[in-house]
Amino acid sequence: MSKIENLPTHNDSLLRFMTCGSVDDGKSTLIGRLLFDTKTILADTLTQITRTSEKRGLEAVDLSLLTDGLQAEREQGITIDVAYRYFSTGTRKYIIADAPGHEQYTRNMVTAASTANLAIILIDARKGVLTQTRRHSFLAHLVGIPHIVVAVNKMDLVDYDQTIYDKICSDYLKFATEIGLQRDGHDISFIPMSALNGDMLVDRGDAMPWYTGETMLEKLEAAPPAHSERAEQFRFPVQFVCRPHASDNPELHDFRGFMGRIESGDIAIGDSVSVLPSGLSSKVKAIQIGEEQLQSATTEQSITLLLEDEIDTSRGDMIVKTGQSPEPVKQIEAMLCWLSETPLSTARTYIVRHTTRESKAKVGTISYKVDVNTLDQLPADGLAMNDIARISFKLAQPLMVDSYITNRATGAFILIDESTNNTVGAGMIV
Repeated sequence: MSKIENLPTHNDSLLRFMTCGSVDDGKSTLIGRLLFDTKTILADTLTQITRTSEKRGLEAVDLSLLTDGLQAEREQGITIDVAYRYFSTGTRKYIIADAPGHEQYTRNMVTAASTANLAIILIDARKGVLTQTRRHSFLAHLVGIPHIVVAVNKMDLVDYDQTIYDKICSDYLKFATEIGLQRDGHDISFIPMSALNGDMLVDRGDAMPWYTGETMLEKLEAAPPAHSERAEQFRFPVQFVCRPHASDNPELHDFRGFMGRIESGDIAIGDSVSVLPSGLSSKVKAIQIGEEQLQSATTEQSITLLLEDEIDTSRGDMIVKTGQSPEPVKQIEAMLCWLSETPLSTARTYIVRHTTRESKAKVGTISYKVDVNTLDQLPADGLAMNDIARISFKLAQPLMVDSYITNRATGAFILIDESTNNTVGAGMIV
């Protein structure tokens, strides 16, 4: 019925998605089954995991071995680090992030979720909605993943009982409403499945005739591309100013191109733009990708912009369409996930790296810390590894920011320890 060759052929975009859920809910098995059923496993890889499965005395191939790449993960039978896998169905390309289920690896999950546009949250049909289910749903909500697919897995272990599935869907929707998971541009859907047997992943199987919705692969194929949920304003952080002085071509002696990646929105020749933080305006004279001349460009393209006027512009500045300028700010408030084993110190100076711009920063106030298990807001005067808190920073240099809820690219930043140059935090601007 739902073979790959019968899928629609209109969507050739990239989809980044992640799997998360409680320990032993079958996240790695689900990804392994997807790769196996879409025939994207290399023969030598399949041979290797078949041998490993036989050594363990398993009757069937353990497909979770495809993603649990670290030796410690294979020995303990758990996922520790984020495992990325790539596959294509011929109609669309995918990047999968397999996120850990343990609370102590919260920072790993936040890292995986930051670039995902869809999250598959697995629930064991025998156990229902657990603390980890709520925690991962909150984190998915925190990092703004717009599409949530709740996969009720291991239906084979409850005799494919529709009543159990309906109860889990009802319980999850009640919780999702409490934390505001359902809002404009965001949606939640449910799929009953058995990752071990492959029911409702690529093929429907015969075990659940009562479910008439999409299979997992059909859901992934139909998911909207990133940046398509709402109209986004043009944001172009300048990475490099190109001035080829040594060129033998006299036409390039006056060339001054601003190179970078479009984080959101689109741009066309003739559009009026402003350079921040100076606020000076000009018009787009040319758009280039390498030697190619473009009439327009859109989100996630890396381009060179040429302007009609000579404007003092350097790395860290941001080019926006005139009339769509965010106000440069010297204080930001954000939800911060602390990544470092060294606790946050309110007495220290950190570096905020936002797009291509950096500023020294001091901690202002810590409003509260979130208990990721109960979702309670607790008072805090410091942060330890994996803590998530609402916190404000005072900046030495102005930053051009959007709220994270309206723009995930320009609403996010990382925090760097200036003495070690280690990344110690990841923030989402409120």
